Amino acid sequence: MLLTTGQAAEELGCAVTTFRRLVHAGLLPGLSRRGVRVMVPLETIQTLRDRASAPLEHLTAGEIAVLRVDVAKQTTGTDSEELTGFSADLPPETLTKALRGWWRCDAASVAAGGVLPVTLSGYVVAVLTGLDRWERDDRGRHGFPDAILAGYVTDLVQPVKHLTALGPADRKVADLLLGTRLVSHSGGTIAYVTTAKTTAG
Repeated sequence: MLLTTGQAAEELGCAVTTFRRLVHAGLLPGLSRRGVRVMVPLETIQTLRDRASAPLEHLTAGEIAVLRVDVAKQTTGTDSEELTGFSADLPPETLTKALRGWWRCDAASVAAGGVLPVTLSGYVVAVLTGLDRWERDDRGRHGFPDAILAGYVTDLVQPVKHLTALGPADRKVADLLLGTRLVSHSGGTIAYVTTAKTTAG
């Protein structure tokens, strides 16, 4: 059975624009077209709907930042055009540059978390580590020039993970988080989520 993007979004309980980001980022296999309509297999939506939440309780920090991105696009910065956001067809080097910044955030809090999950439409599509050093531009935004792309996905349904970090700890955290659901709320690009389990007192 095939669903339209509107029907798929309704099944997932999200806005159609939110779901279309996954389509445009190249993260969903098996899509077909009927005229101008993109059709999505029902099994794909059921898999995404039932996807487990990110196991944040396994992380060491009590709070981490979450980078909430859109589909990769060229943006005009102060000096030149730069690529920001996520797309499954970007090579790792380009993807790393597109995710390192610049954002309005509490840079020290981002660094303290030790890991920065990157979400697109509420799913973890990439993971950054190596956040100890940051820079600030004249717009008051921060970038992390030493950030490491620990891993990313090219197929969200399976999911197909690419672990690109050299260090075993970075690869482990990327494997843990990639492809999971991670809901965060923020008026900006960076959100902050609590990782520790809450215990009844």
